[in-house]
Formats: sequence, structure tokens, C-alpha cells
Amino acid sequence: MIIDPLATREIGTTGLRVSQLGLGGAPLGDFSSRLVEEEALATVEAACQIGLKLFDTSPLYGHGLSEHRFGHVLRSKERNSFVLSTKVGRWLRPRPPGEIDRGWFVGGLNFEPVVDYSYDATMRSLEQSFQRLGLNTIDILHIHDVDVWTHGPESYERHFRVAVDGAYRALEELRRAGVIRAIGLGVNEIEPCLRFARDCDIDCFLLAGRYTLLEHAALDELLPLCERRNISILLGGPYNSGILATGAVAGATYNYKSAPPEIMERVSGIEAVCRRHRVPIAAAALQFPLGHPCVASMIPGAISAEQVERNAGLMRTEVPPDLWAELKREGLMPDAARVPA
Repeated sequence: MIIDPLATREIGTTGLRVSQLGLGGAPLGDFSSRLVEEEALATVEAACQIGLKLFDTSPLYGHGLSEHRFGHVLRSKERNSFVLSTKVGRWLRPRPPGEIDRGWFVGGLNFEPVVDYSYDATMRSLEQSFQRLGLNTIDILHIHDVDVWTHGPESYERHFRVAVDGAYRALEELRRAGVIRAIGLGVNEIEPCLRFARDCDIDCFLLAGRYTLLEHAALDELLPLCERRNISILLGGPYNSGILATGAVAGATYNYKSAPPEIMERVSGIEAVCRRHRVPIAAAALQFPLGHPCVASMIPGAISAEQVERNAGLMRTEVPPDLWAELKREGLMPDAARVPA
């Protein structure tokens, strides 16, 4: 089976169609290293030249830097040639460099993210994004990081209530007015997706790392719910922050930390199956989630044109059906998992 990274799938019932491979913007905010500006811009340009049609960014990524870089390239393109998504839930205020907690980012701009899921803050965040991008339309707006992983249990509950009453209400008005085409939720956990799906009219979830070659819990409730409700999944972090790209090597990362022994052991088992079928584990990781009809696009990040081209090549790598069958026989993939066919 060979997957075409440029083939498109619809986001929910919105009419928006995105390529099966997109470009994630967190690394272009100087996530793990400071990027040379020309190389960062060349990364976005390479995605455009290949023909990718989904570009995802956020005010958080480099505290505005990722949006600037995306906009610098994308505003020179035909607007109907790409789908752009960004996020709300934080607005940015200028601060002296020494007073900024940069979190996961080693570089970025001198702005401090202010977490705020209220109606007014959502509108403020969107206006700031328009300015940074230099574009007057945004296709998908995700409510960002309303999860325990980001905020802790108590703050999560408070932020969830504010987001439903504030951010979601704002996005619903914007969608109704035609300012945006789709409402999404960008999180690192399954449970918030289930709650938002029950309480709100959501078009898509940007789910980071929770339905991958390594993790399958979304099969239990989330994917059946998405199928019933026509909600699409955009898969961020398809390599689980690294280990499904590198394999179980020394220093491999999982969820942005050193992979624990049980994860290393499981990935070693997956690698062994992939080797027997002469398929890079990264190719299997990029392709597997697309076996489910609710998964519209895979959006790995990249920091160079070469990485963008490599991801496209991995998606085109032929993966024999016997590989998926063997993973199931070995207990490394649930029997219920749908695979590309």
C-alpha cells in the first residue's frame, strides 16, 4: 500500500479539504533549537512546493515567531492553495527578554503568553494572529491546550468551563459569520475531546500523540464518537515526539522526555516487525493512523526543507498489509485498529 501525501480528505462536513500530510509549526517557533531565519522560511516554502495543503501554527509557538514565519511565506501564495489553522487560548503581551518564561521554546519573540479562554481574549488573540500572519483569513481555529497535561487537574476544570462559555461561543459566532470555516480543539489528551464533543459543535480535533503506531486508546471512545458525529482528527506528534522516528535508540524521546523502559521495549518490538518487512518505522508511523476514515491529516513538524521532503517520501513508502497483520499477531496493535488499505 502506497499513500499519496497530497490526496485530500474533508474536515468534518465543512467542505474544507486538507492534504493527508501537512506541516506542523511548533518547531518553526524555535522549539528545540534556534533556527536560521532563511532555513525556517525555506521549510515552509518546501511544503508549498511539494503541494501540502495544511499548515498549522499557534501564537504559543515561539511566542508569535511561528505565525510570523508561516505568514511571511504563505501570504505570497494563492489563498485557495492552502488551509491555515492557528489557535486561541493565549494572547501575547510584550515583555523584557529576561522576564519571559519560554517554556519548551529555546528561542522566539519577546512576548509573554497570557492564558485566557474568555470571549474577549479569544477575539483579541485572533486579531493578533491576523496581524502576525499578514493574512485576512484563517480557515481553522483550535482552542488550544484545554487539558490536564498543560494546566493540572484543578486549573483544567476552571479553564474548561471558561473555554466552553467564552472561547467556543466566540468561535461559533465567527464560524456563523464566515470569518472562519471550522472550529477545532488542539490538545494532548483524549478526555477533553470527549467533553467538548458532548458540549459543543466541533468540526475537528488536533490530537497530539494520542493515536499513533504506539498508542491506540482513541479506538475505545473517541474515534467511534468522531465517526458518529462527523468530526475529523488532525494528528499532531505522529512520532510521539521522536521515538517513532528514531526508533528505540539511546536518548530517544517520548512525550518530550526520555522514553521510559516499557516504551523502549514496545517500540523495539514494533521496530523488529518493521525490519522484517524492510519498512522504516517512521514510514509505518506516518501511515498507520490514516487507516481510520476520521483521520484527515498527519501534521508532523519540520525544521528544514529536507525534513519536509523526507516526510513526504516516508508517506509514499510501500507498506505491505502483512506488516499490519504481524503487529496485530504480536499484540503490538489492537485487532480493532483500522489500517491503510
